[in-house]
Amino acid sequence: MRAVAYDRFGGPEVLHLRDDLPDPPVGPDTVLVRTRATAVNPVDIGIREGQLAGFFPHRFPIVPGWDLAGVVESVGPAIADLAPGDEVFGYLRRDDVQWGTAAELVPAPPRCLARKPSSLSFAEAAALPLAGLTAYQALTEALQVAGGERVLVHRAAGGVGFFAVQIAVALGAHVIGTASPRNRGFLEDAGVAEVIDHSAGPVSEQLPEPVDAVLDLVGGDTLADAPKQVRDVSRIASVVDPSVNGMGGRYVFVRPDRHDLEELARMADAGQLRVSIAKAFPLEQLAEAHELVAGGHVRGKVVVTLG
Repeated sequence: MRAVAYDRFGGPEVLHLRDDLPDPPVGPDTVLVRTRATAVNPVDIGIREGQLAGFFPHRFPIVPGWDLAGVVESVGPAIADLAPGDEVFGYLRRDDVQWGTAAELVPAPPRCLARKPSSLSFAEAAALPLAGLTAYQALTEALQVAGGERVLVHRAAGGVGFFAVQIAVALGAHVIGTASPRNRGFLEDAGVAEVIDHSAGPVSEQLPEPVDAVLDLVGGDTLADAPKQVRDVSRIASVVDPSVNGMGGRYVFVRPDRHDLEELARMADAGQLRVSIAKAFPLEQLAEAHELVAGGHVRGKVVVTLG
């Protein structure tokens, strides 16, 4: 099987294209997917560097990647609702770290998959699961955003942020996003009502009045300022900084969820959710894709295509 893998933690130099890995096992509750595209997320860099070694069992060689779009190759005997030939997408966080999505064939638990949105290409569909689920679960569960509320999204032009502003708009919210001035038009086209320059001083001092909910995608000083940005600190959610719990807010760690994936697919096919791809790389350039994401200034998503 052709895949990118690494045998030790480290920088992008540990990533190697290989064609000698065995085909992954297909258990009774497994869907084997032939990958058409995957995506790179900041968590992939953290895993590669060993930062999550205390959270999941790691088994080398490790194939990186959690996002996937592809075609079902085969299914285990316990799978009843998917069949070979079905186009799917998903967030493949397994119980251990080994069989990732930067490979021709990926074994997937069915809870991690849904049918691919028909309106999206494989590359666009691969960009959606992890970041889209993060945004959706933060807004609908942690913050319980309702129509007419004023919602502030930090780093609104990033991978999670861009999905978050669109989902919040679809929920009927008045959306305020922080970004650099060059991204103003990009965000306004996505339905953002107000864009605040994140480099122009504390955001709390730029708001005319506190908002109803804050989604923090930055942490640090930005999160420290959040209690001054919102009416009720219980409606601060962060996906990057667990210290939000100490100020009365909610830390969000995304989970695979078929229902939520289906809702993202519905929104995409309804024209409520579009995907912005910053750059697409072939599989053999996965290390370069990791370097781009690690730089931290990507607008939209970085994807990797396979055939």
